[in-house]
Amino acid sequence: MSYLPDHYAARRTRERDRRRRARARRRIAAAGLVVAAALAVALVTPIGTTSRTPSPQRAPAAATALGPLPARLTAAHALDAREERVVRRLIALGLPVYCGGHHGREVALTFDDGPGVYTHYAVRKLAAAHERATFFVVGKSIVAWPGWLRRELRVAVLGDHTWHHLDLDALAPAQVYDEIESARALIERDTRLPVFLFRPPYGAHDAVVDATVRRLDMIDVLWSVDSADSLGANYAGIIHNVAVGLRPGAIIEMHENRGQTIRALTTLLPLLHRRHLRSVSVLQLLADDPPTTAQLRAGEPGCGRTASLAQGVE
Repeated sequence: MSYLPDHYAARRTRERDRRRRARARRRIAAAGLVVAAALAVALVTPIGTTSRTPSPQRAPAAATALGPLPARLTAAHALDAREERVVRRLIALGLPVYCGGHHGREVALTFDDGPGVYTHYAVRKLAAAHERATFFVVGKSIVAWPGWLRRELRVAVLGDHTWHHLDLDALAPAQVYDEIESARALIERDTRLPVFLFRPPYGAHDAVVDATVRRLDMIDVLWSVDSADSLGANYAGIIHNVAVGLRPGAIIEMHENRGQTIRALTTLLPLLHRRHLRSVSVLQLLADDPPTTAQLRAGEPGCGRTASLAQGVE
Protein backbone atom coordinates (compact mmCIF):
# COMPACT_ATOMS: atom_id res chain seq x y z
CA MET A 1 0.00 0.00 0.00
CA SER A 2 1.33 3.43 -0.97
CA TYR A 3 0.62 6.40 1.33
CA LEU A 4 0.19 9.24 -1.16
CA PRO A 5 -2.32 12.10 -0.66
CA ASP A 6 -3.86 13.65 -3.78
CA HIS A 7 -1.73 16.79 -3.81
CA TYR A 8 1.45 14.69 -3.53
CA ALA A 9 0.24 12.62 -6.48
CA ALA A 10 -0.28 15.79 -8.51
CA ARG A 11 3.32 16.79 -7.83
CA ARG A 12 4.58 13.38 -8.85
CA THR A 13 2.52 13.39 -12.06
CA ARG A 14 3.79 16.83 -13.03
CA GLU A 15 7.38 15.83 -12.34
CA ARG A 16 6.99 12.61 -14.34
CA ASP A 17 5.71 14.62 -17.32
CA ARG A 18 8.63 17.01 -17.03
CA ARG A 19 11.12 14.14 -16.92
CA ARG A 20 9.43 12.44 -19.88
CA ARG A 21 9.78 15.59 -21.98
CA ALA A 22 13.40 16.00 -20.89
CA ARG A 23 14.19 12.39 -21.81
CA ALA A 24 12.62 12.88 -25.25
CA ARG A 25 14.73 15.98 -25.82
CA ARG A 26 17.86 14.12 -24.74
CA ARG A 27 17.07 11.20 -27.06
CA ILE A 28 16.64 13.55 -30.01
CA ALA A 29 19.88 15.36 -29.17
CA ALA A 30 21.73 12.07 -28.70
CA ALA A 31 20.47 10.79 -32.03
CA GLY A 32 21.73 13.93 -33.71
CA LEU A 33 25.14 13.53 -32.08
CA VAL A 34 25.36 9.91 -33.18
CA VAL A 35 24.59 10.84 -36.78
CA ALA A 36 27.12 13.68 -36.69
CA ALA A 37 29.78 11.44 -35.16
CA ALA A 38 29.15 8.72 -37.74
CA LEU A 39 29.55 11.22 -40.56
CA ALA A 40 32.74 12.56 -39.05
CA VAL A 41 34.21 9.07 -38.71
CA ALA A 42 33.25 8.22 -42.27
CA LEU A 43 35.03 11.31 -43.53
CA VAL A 44 38.29 10.78 -41.64
CA THR A 45 38.60 6.96 -41.55
CA PRO A 46 40.62 5.57 -44.48
CA ILE A 47 38.94 2.89 -46.60
CA GLY A 48 39.77 -0.61 -45.38
CA THR A 49 40.30 0.41 -41.75
CA THR A 50 37.93 0.24 -38.80
CA SER A 51 37.34 2.72 -36.02
CA ARG A 52 36.61 1.74 -32.43
CA THR A 53 35.42 4.18 -29.78
CA PRO A 54 36.37 3.38 -26.17
CA SER A 55 33.41 2.47 -23.98
CA PRO A 56 32.28 5.41 -21.86
CA GLN A 57 33.01 5.05 -18.16
CA ARG A 58 30.57 5.99 -15.47
CA ALA A 59 31.52 9.02 -13.39
CA PRO A 60 32.81 7.97 -9.97
CA ALA A 61 30.30 8.36 -7.16
CA ALA A 62 32.96 9.01 -4.53
CA ALA A 63 33.01 12.49 -3.06
CA THR A 64 35.85 14.89 -3.69
CA ALA A 65 38.56 14.69 -1.03
CA LEU A 66 37.85 17.90 0.89
CA GLY A 67 39.71 17.16 4.10
CA PRO A 68 38.22 17.27 7.58
CA LEU A 69 35.24 19.46 8.32
CA PRO A 70 36.17 22.72 10.09
CA ALA A 71 35.94 22.37 13.87
CA ARG A 72 33.22 25.05 14.17
CA LEU A 73 30.94 23.13 11.79
CA THR A 74 31.67 19.81 13.46
CA ALA A 75 30.73 21.30 16.83
CA ALA A 76 27.62 22.99 15.44
CA HIS A 77 26.33 19.71 14.01
CA ALA A 78 27.15 17.41 16.92
CA LEU A 79 24.01 15.81 18.38
CA ASP A 80 23.26 16.89 21.91
CA ALA A 81 21.72 14.51 24.44
CA ARG A 82 18.14 15.63 23.70
CA GLU A 83 18.56 15.16 19.94
CA GLU A 84 20.17 11.76 20.50
CA ARG A 85 17.20 10.62 22.59
CA VAL A 86 14.58 11.82 20.12
CA VAL A 87 16.43 10.29 17.16
CA ARG A 88 16.55 6.91 18.89
CA ARG A 89 12.88 7.13 19.91
CA LEU A 90 11.67 8.00 16.42
CA ILE A 91 13.82 5.37 14.73
CA ALA A 92 12.45 2.75 17.13
CA LEU A 93 8.85 3.80 16.36
CA GLY A 94 9.51 3.67 12.63
CA LEU A 95 6.69 6.13 11.83
CA PRO A 96 6.93 9.04 9.35
CA VAL A 97 7.20 12.49 10.95
CA TYR A 98 5.00 15.28 9.59
CA CYS A 99 5.52 17.97 12.24
CA GLY A 100 6.80 18.69 15.71
CA GLY A 101 4.68 19.50 18.74
CA HIS A 102 2.60 22.66 19.07
CA HIS A 103 4.01 24.10 22.29
CA GLY A 104 7.09 26.08 21.25
CA ARG A 105 7.90 28.95 18.88
CA GLU A 106 9.86 26.95 16.32
CA VAL A 107 9.21 25.75 12.77
CA ALA A 108 11.42 23.86 10.32
CA LEU A 109 11.99 25.24 6.83
CA THR A 110 13.08 22.38 4.56
CA PHE A 111 14.42 22.48 1.01
CA ASP A 112 14.48 19.51 -1.37
CA ASP A 113 16.31 18.46 -4.54
CA GLY A 114 19.62 20.33 -4.25
CA PRO A 115 22.30 21.30 -4.44
CA GLY A 116 21.91 23.36 -7.58
CA VAL A 117 22.08 26.71 -9.27
CA TYR A 118 19.99 28.51 -6.60
CA THR A 119 21.65 26.98 -3.55
CA HIS A 120 23.91 29.99 -3.06
CA TYR A 121 20.92 32.34 -2.84
CA ALA A 122 19.05 30.14 -0.37
CA VAL A 123 22.11 29.89 1.89
CA ARG A 124 22.78 33.63 1.70
CA LYS A 125 19.18 34.60 2.56
CA LEU A 126 19.00 32.16 5.48
CA ALA A 127 22.35 33.34 6.83
CA ALA A 128 21.36 37.01 6.57
CA ALA A 129 18.14 36.31 8.49
CA HIS A 130 19.97 34.18 11.09
CA GLU A 131 17.63 31.25 10.40
CA ARG A 132 18.46 27.57 10.09
CA ALA A 133 16.93 24.95 7.81
CA THR A 134 17.19 21.37 6.60
CA PHE A 135 18.29 20.55 3.05
CA PHE A 136 17.25 17.16 1.66
CA VAL A 137 19.83 16.58 -1.04
CA VAL A 138 20.01 14.25 -4.05
CA GLY A 139 23.05 12.10 -4.77
CA LYS A 140 23.34 12.89 -8.47
CA SER A 141 23.09 16.62 -7.71
CA ILE A 142 25.86 16.37 -5.12
CA VAL A 143 28.12 14.90 -7.81
CA ALA A 144 27.10 17.68 -10.23
CA TRP A 145 27.78 20.42 -7.64
CA PRO A 146 30.86 19.25 -5.71
CA GLY A 147 31.70 21.10 -2.51
CA TRP A 148 28.28 22.69 -2.09
CA LEU A 149 27.17 20.52 0.82
CA ARG A 150 29.66 22.24 3.08
CA ARG A 151 28.26 25.61 2.13
CA GLU A 152 24.79 24.39 3.06
CA LEU A 153 26.11 23.25 6.43
CA ARG A 154 26.62 26.91 7.34
CA VAL A 155 22.87 27.25 7.80
CA ALA A 156 21.40 23.77 7.70
CA VAL A 157 21.36 20.12 8.66
CA LEU A 158 21.47 17.76 5.68
CA GLY A 159 19.04 14.95 4.92
CA ASP A 160 18.95 12.16 2.34
CA HIS A 161 16.61 12.55 -0.68
CA THR A 162 17.82 9.43 -2.59
CA TRP A 163 20.34 9.19 -5.42
CA HIS A 164 18.17 9.61 -8.53
CA HIS A 165 14.94 11.13 -7.12
CA LEU A 166 12.78 8.22 -8.30
CA ASP A 167 9.38 6.98 -7.16
CA LEU A 168 10.47 4.58 -4.46
CA ASP A 169 7.14 2.79 -4.22
CA ALA A 170 7.61 1.69 -7.85
CA LEU A 171 10.99 0.04 -7.17
CA ALA A 172 12.03 -3.38 -5.93
CA PRO A 173 13.16 -3.53 -2.27
CA ALA A 174 16.84 -3.85 -3.23
CA GLN A 175 16.59 -0.76 -5.44
CA VAL A 176 14.89 1.20 -2.65
CA TYR A 177 17.75 0.32 -0.31
CA ASP A 178 20.37 1.29 -2.88
CA GLU A 179 18.72 4.65 -3.68
CA ILE A 180 18.66 5.65 -0.02
CA GLU A 181 21.93 4.18 1.17
CA SER A 182 24.07 5.35 -1.77
CA ALA A 183 22.99 8.98 -1.26
CA ARG A 184 23.54 8.78 2.48
CA ALA A 185 27.01 7.30 2.02
CA LEU A 186 27.98 10.14 -0.30
CA ILE A 187 26.68 12.82 2.07
CA GLU A 188 28.57 11.26 4.98
CA ARG A 189 31.79 10.98 2.95
CA ASP A 190 31.54 14.58 1.83
CA THR A 191 30.70 16.07 5.22
CA ARG A 192 32.13 13.52 7.71
CA LEU A 193 28.81 13.81 9.57
CA PRO A 194 26.13 11.17 10.19
CA VAL A 195 22.81 11.48 8.36
CA PHE A 196 19.65 10.67 10.34
CA LEU A 197 16.96 12.34 8.23
CA PHE A 198 15.38 11.02 5.04
CA ARG A 199 12.63 12.34 2.78
CA PRO A 200 11.11 10.23 -0.02
CA PRO A 201 10.75 11.95 -3.41
CA TYR A 202 7.21 13.26 -3.94
CA GLY A 203 6.40 12.17 -0.39
CA ALA A 204 5.67 8.70 -1.82
CA HIS A 205 6.33 5.87 0.59
CA ASP A 206 4.96 2.43 1.37
CA ALA A 207 5.66 -0.33 3.88
CA VAL A 208 8.88 -1.31 2.06
CA VAL A 209 10.21 2.25 2.11
CA ASP A 210 9.30 2.74 5.77
CA ALA A 211 10.98 -0.55 6.74
CA THR A 212 14.11 0.33 4.76
CA VAL A 213 14.41 3.75 6.40
CA ARG A 214 14.11 2.17 9.83
CA ARG A 215 16.63 -0.54 8.90
CA LEU A 216 19.09 2.21 7.96
CA ASP A 217 18.57 3.94 11.35
CA MET A 218 16.98 7.01 9.81
CA ILE A 219 13.80 9.05 10.36
CA ASP A 220 11.30 9.46 7.52
CA VAL A 221 10.50 13.21 7.45
CA LEU A 222 7.52 14.46 5.46
CA TRP A 223 5.82 17.83 6.04
CA SER A 224 2.75 19.56 7.38
CA VAL A 225 2.94 22.63 5.09
CA ASP A 226 3.33 22.31 1.32
CA SER A 227 4.57 25.46 -0.40
CA ALA A 228 3.40 24.01 -3.76
CA ASP A 229 6.47 25.51 -5.43
CA SER A 230 7.01 22.25 -7.35
CA LEU A 231 3.37 22.34 -8.46
CA GLY A 232 3.96 25.66 -10.22
CA ALA A 233 2.98 28.17 -7.56
CA ASN A 234 4.50 31.59 -8.16
CA TYR A 235 6.16 33.53 -5.37
CA ALA A 236 2.84 35.01 -4.17
CA GLY A 237 1.27 31.56 -4.07
CA ILE A 238 4.25 30.15 -2.20
CA ILE A 239 4.02 32.94 0.37
CA HIS A 240 0.29 32.30 0.82
CA ASN A 241 0.70 28.53 1.19
CA VAL A 242 3.43 28.84 3.78
CA ALA A 243 1.82 31.71 5.68
CA VAL A 244 -1.50 29.93 6.25
CA GLY A 245 0.28 26.93 7.78
CA LEU A 246 2.94 28.82 9.70
CA ARG A 247 2.32 27.68 13.27
CA PRO A 248 4.55 26.20 16.00
CA GLY A 249 5.84 22.74 15.09
CA ALA A 250 5.26 23.10 11.35
CA ILE A 251 7.60 21.42 8.88
CA ILE A 252 7.49 23.41 5.63
CA GLU A 253 8.38 21.77 2.33
CA MET A 254 10.07 23.89 -0.36
CA HIS A 255 12.67 23.38 -3.09
CA GLU A 256 16.00 25.16 -3.26
CA ASN A 257 16.24 24.84 -7.06
CA ARG A 258 13.36 27.18 -7.91
CA GLY A 259 13.76 30.90 -8.43
CA GLN A 260 10.19 31.64 -7.29
CA THR A 261 10.98 30.00 -3.94
CA ILE A 262 14.10 32.12 -3.47
CA ARG A 263 12.04 35.22 -4.27
CA ALA A 264 9.39 34.17 -1.74
CA LEU A 265 12.01 33.86 1.01
CA THR A 266 12.47 37.63 0.91
CA THR A 267 8.95 37.92 2.37
CA LEU A 268 8.73 34.67 4.35
CA LEU A 269 11.84 35.13 6.49
CA PRO A 270 10.72 38.54 7.89
CA LEU A 271 7.25 37.04 8.36
CA LEU A 272 8.74 34.52 10.77
CA HIS A 273 10.07 37.34 12.92
CA ARG A 274 6.79 39.23 12.90
CA ARG A 275 5.00 36.11 14.14
CA HIS A 276 7.66 35.58 16.80
CA LEU A 277 8.73 32.28 15.25
CA ARG A 278 12.14 31.03 14.23
CA SER A 279 13.25 28.33 11.84
CA VAL A 280 15.48 25.55 13.18
CA SER A 281 16.66 22.26 11.76
CA VAL A 282 14.25 19.33 11.82
CA LEU A 283 16.48 17.65 14.41
CA GLN A 284 16.33 20.65 16.74
CA LEU A 285 12.56 21.06 16.26
CA LEU A 286 11.96 17.41 17.17
CA ALA A 287 14.23 17.70 20.22
CA ASP A 288 12.83 21.02 21.49
CA ASP A 289 9.16 20.30 20.77
CA PRO A 290 8.71 16.60 19.95
CA PRO A 291 5.49 15.21 18.50
CA THR A 292 3.49 12.88 20.71
CA THR A 293 3.13 9.23 19.82
CA ALA A 294 -0.56 9.92 19.11
CA GLN A 295 0.44 12.64 16.62
CA LEU A 296 2.83 10.28 14.87
CA ARG A 297 0.25 7.52 14.64
CA ALA A 298 -2.30 9.96 13.19
CA GLY A 299 0.06 10.91 10.35
CA GLU A 300 -0.50 14.22 8.56
CA PRO A 301 -3.90 14.87 10.24
CA GLY A 302 -2.08 14.85 13.58
CA CYS A 303 -0.55 18.19 12.62
CA GLY A 304 -3.87 20.04 12.44
CA ARG A 305 -6.01 21.55 9.72
CA THR A 306 -4.56 21.55 6.20
CA ALA A 307 -5.38 24.62 4.10
CA SER A 308 -6.09 24.52 0.36
CA LEU A 309 -3.10 25.27 -1.86
CA ALA A 310 -2.71 28.31 -4.07
CA GLN A 311 -1.13 27.19 -7.35
CA GLY A 312 -1.14 30.43 -9.30
CA VAL A 313 1.58 30.97 -11.90
CA GLU A 314 2.75 34.08 -13.59
